[in-house]
Amino acid sequence: MKIILGILALVMTISVSAQKKTFYDFSTKTIDGKPFNLSSLKGKKVLVVNTASKCGHTPQYKDLQSLYETYSSKGFTIIGFPANNFLSQEPGTNAEIQKFCTDSYGVTFPMMQKISVKGDDMDAIYRWLTLKAENGVMDAPVTWNFQKFMIDEKGNLIGMVPPKDNPKCDKILTWLNGK
Repeated sequence: MKIILGILALVMTISVSAQKKTFYDFSTKTIDGKPFNLSSLKGKKVLVVNTASKCGHTPQYKDLQSLYETYSSKGFTIIGFPANNFLSQEPGTNAEIQKFCTDSYGVTFPMMQKISVKGDDMDAIYRWLTLKAENGVMDAPVTWNFQKFMIDEKGNLIGMVPPKDNPKCDKILTWLNGK
């Protein structure tokens, strides 16, 4: 009996001490190659978007920038991750992507280096975003460019918005306005 109680106590200790990863446990690099620790965003709502410069959804940059300008002073940010996973719609270098975003859409929200958002070379951040086994919430494989993931102020995934849905859709606006 003492052995069973000892094993049970050990299992409970391990499960209590094991912590679920949050968005803040990751780091990446900005589009200009500087280290970026996502824990620097603690306390903010974060919208994570995989982007592409030559996609039918590329005009969403305009509404993403508008959201950023409207809500950034209220504890919100957007993180863009360029990715070339869908029909080679993001073929450029990081420098070319940055120039395109700035010149074409006036993007001022943080853009990160180009990564892979699916497949064998999927970035660790996207593995966490897309796999319930990693994020504890849902499986949400990236289906196309401009899929949007909502992260709460504690670094937890709380939802996903499909690529075709505009960044100013009701789901995102309701989340941002705390309703």
